[in-house]
Amino acid sequence: MSSSLPSLAGCPLFRGIPPGELQTMLACLKPVQRTYRKNELVTRAGEKFTGIGVVLSGHLTVTRESMGGQRVIITALEAGDLFGEIIAFAGEQSWPATVLAQDECRVLFLPPEKIVGSCEKQCSFHRLLITNMLGIVSRRALLLSRKVEYLSLKSIRGRIAAFLLEQMQKTGQTTFILPFTRHVMADFLNVARPSLSREMGRLRDEGVIDFHRSSVRILDVPALQKMLE
Repeated sequence: MSSSLPSLAGCPLFRGIPPGELQTMLACLKPVQRTYRKNELVTRAGEKFTGIGVVLSGHLTVTRESMGGQRVIITALEAGDLFGEIIAFAGEQSWPATVLAQDECRVLFLPPEKIVGSCEKQCSFHRLLITNMLGIVSRRALLLSRKVEYLSLKSIRGRIAAFLLEQMQKTGQTTFILPFTRHVMADFLNVARPSLSREMGRLRDEGVIDFHRSSVRILDVPALQKMLE
């Protein structure tokens, strides 16, 4: 498990915990590491909950199906991100969503009772671990709130504008790499893929944005902001 320490060092759950203490803590938490191939299911909605997942490497998407059978992307995950942290403390026994590997991934599963329970080895940083977990759950709730905001925007253009502005804010740059493929982005914004591509093309023709594959450059921030009005 020591080979996972560099990956875990960047995980918000273990922020502020020195490598030596983290090694001791992992012995206490008794995590299970698994590897997944591209397009392999990591979890399936309805299956038995197996623990909080920590992404060590690779990219994953969290999805659910609507009542009509349409796939909805909830969020995208990369190294350092967690999934299953909300359901872990809600008293539920099954996964509420499906997690799919977008490329080869390594995931560490942590039993939630080991995180909030008493520490067998009396780890001095266990309290910090719990504090970090509370912060992660709070930020996840805010993310879901942002998702609702996206879907409340009626126009496709408004949803694209909101999404691009948030990526700009997150990266601190007007040029950034999209976290999704175009197909996944369409599912995330709940729009048809052809409609998304068409609207992105129009924004480029109007000089609002420029893009090449997954790289996007915002040329006119005020124009995007106006689309949210």
